[in-house]
Amino acid sequence: MRPMRTVSLLVALPAALLALGACGHRPTTGAPVAGPPLAATVVRPEAVPLERFVDGTVEAVNQATVSAETSGRVDAIYYDVGDVVPAGAVLMRLKGTEQRAGLDAARAALTEARARKTEVQSNYGRIADLFSRHVVSKAQFDRATADRDAAEARLQAALAGVAAAQAGVGYTEIRAPYGGVVGKRLVEVGEAVHPGMPLMTGLSLGQLRVDTNVPQSILMQVSRIKKAAVYVGDRRIEATKITIFPQAATSTSTFRARLDLPAGTLDLAPGVFCKVGLVIGSAQRLLVPASALVVQSEVTAVYVIDGKGEPSLRYVRPGRHIGDRVEILAGLAAGERVALDPIAAAERIAGSGSRS
Repeated sequence: MRPMRTVSLLVALPAALLALGACGHRPTTGAPVAGPPLAATVVRPEAVPLERFVDGTVEAVNQATVSAETSGRVDAIYYDVGDVVPAGAVLMRLKGTEQRAGLDAARAALTEARARKTEVQSNYGRIADLFSRHVVSKAQFDRATADRDAAEARLQAALAGVAAAQAGVGYTEIRAPYGGVVGKRLVEVGEAVHPGMPLMTGLSLGQLRVDTNVPQSILMQVSRIKKAAVYVGDRRIEATKITIFPQAATSTSTFRARLDLPAGTLDLAPGVFCKVGLVIGSAQRLLVPASALVVQSEVTAVYVIDGKGEPSLRYVRPGRHIGDRVEILAGLAAGERVALDPIAAAERIAGSGSRS
């Protein structure tokens, strides 16, 4: 959204013109206006959302506590509170001496199982050949078959043991489940940890939502329209989704609701309070571009262009910002033309005053 431009009224107009501007009109001079016509827009009523304002609290959609999945002592911590962490980054590392020893033992058992499988497979081949020539008994062939199957089972168990031991070693590296910001660090270097012990909390700023309460009196309208917006300064951020909880709070008779915000909304931070506009209908309002407003201190005005193309200052009462336009509550009438460039309008008035 383009910011409002501030034009010094004292420089643009003489003192007498300022006094008359408060009444809404510039005196008629009858002198022709020099220069090209000023760019203007015609003010017409437009349908805008009719909102009921409530308080809300911003929260992160993705927020979690990372816990230990194995035992060990904290060997190194790579991120601290407030640090931005990419997805999958190693947050901290455990010593993992026991886990690596278990992996070595599992690999040794796998080597033994493979050797045993080779030996038993070779013996099975010989017994099967002799059995086919009726040299050995059926019992000897069955024993060789059982040895072969047992060796295969031991090999599979050894492979599973290596996979489990590798996972145990991997658990000594505590990784971020998603990209975000570290909220709390709950352990120190050298501290012993055990499975399930909280280590670090974090949240993602890429996806935010607002937690609020819907009064029972407007629940039906909000549930039907399913539109709302969050106000941040002069910005109005449309919610992408509204989720209303089905049960009312007994103490307040309000229904909890969550408003999902567009991805990448960087004006807000988890935990801050904000204003939420719950759409309950629509109304006809006059809108002007925000860039057409003249703002100085508590005074807001626009330059209205009459039928002869002459601009005059008009004080107005602004309302909400809706996109890059501002709602005008008083001071303008439908069908009037407003200068799009207030600086050019002020220069036009100043030039006319100097010529007179």
